[in-house]
This record gives sequence, C-alpha cells and structure tokens, in this order.
Amino acid sequence: MSKRMTVRQSPVHGKGVYALRPLRAGERIFEYKGKIMSWRSAARRYRLREDGAHTFLFGLSDGRVIDGGQGGNWARWLNHACQANCETIEINGHVFIDACRDILPGEELFIDYALELPDDACDDTLREYTCRCGTPDCRGTMLGGAGAGVRADAVASSIVSVASLL
Repeated sequence: MSKRMTVRQSPVHGKGVYALRPLRAGERIFEYKGKIMSWRSAARRYRLREDGAHTFLFGLSDGRVIDGGQGGNWARWLNHACQANCETIEINGHVFIDACRDILPGEELFIDYALELPDDACDDTLREYTCRCGTPDCRGTMLGGAGAGVRADAVASSIVSVASLL
C-alpha cells in the first residue's frame, strides 16, 4: 500500500481510501490507473454484468475510458461525495487525484463522480445513482453537470413514489 493511505471498509459504500498522514490542499495524491479502452469496449464488457456489480470506469476527455477493475490500483476505491475533499485532474490521458483542501489522518478521501447519463435515462436507472454521502450540500445524486439538479429531483420523486407504496 502506501505510507500515506490505506483501504478499508467505508460507512458510505463498500471500501474507501483513507489518509494515514496529513495531506495538504493541492497535493498530488496518486494516479487513477487501469486498462485504457474505448467506451464501446467497456460497454460490451460490462453489459453482460446484470448482477448489479459496480464498475471502476473513469471517462477521459478523448472519449476513452480507464477501467480500474483491470490492472488498476487502489485509487479505484475512492467513493463519491458531493462536497469532495479531492479533485481529479486529467493530463495527457492520465488522471491524477489531488487534495482540494487539507485532509487529516483518518479521513476518507472523496471525489465528486459527476457522472453523466443519457437524457432519456429512466427513473430506475436514475435511482441507481442516488447519493448517500450525507454532506450538508448533498445533491441527492452522483450525477453531475447541468442536469444534476433535475436528475436529483427525478431520483427524489421516484424514491418518494416508492415509499408511498410501502
């Protein structure tokens, strides 16, 4: 592992990455590694996975994707938070994780996934991206971009609809 971080169970979701020593705002923490492939290849690979298992895909600006599940490092265990303490920086097809504020030992490291889905994604699909980060400004979704607020409302209304049936 590293003298700076460790991976262990997270109260947010599954495993998480935790600081072992103080990290300074702006500090480069690590690179997100894995097999680089086209989105089409990634979609074919994971389309067959109907077991609800999550993936470790990280989209690049050139249309390719890094699959942290293939040859990746422990950066793939970074969880989402709407008020993340880390940010992603893409440089020449490499994705780096930098601290965006000072991080104390024992703190879990988070990035804002800011995921994108097609505009016609159904409510069931949107519900899969519900955020449970618990931060004061939680948007209720791991989706990002201009549609995040609208999509968060759709997720919330879907949850309310399901809850009213119980």
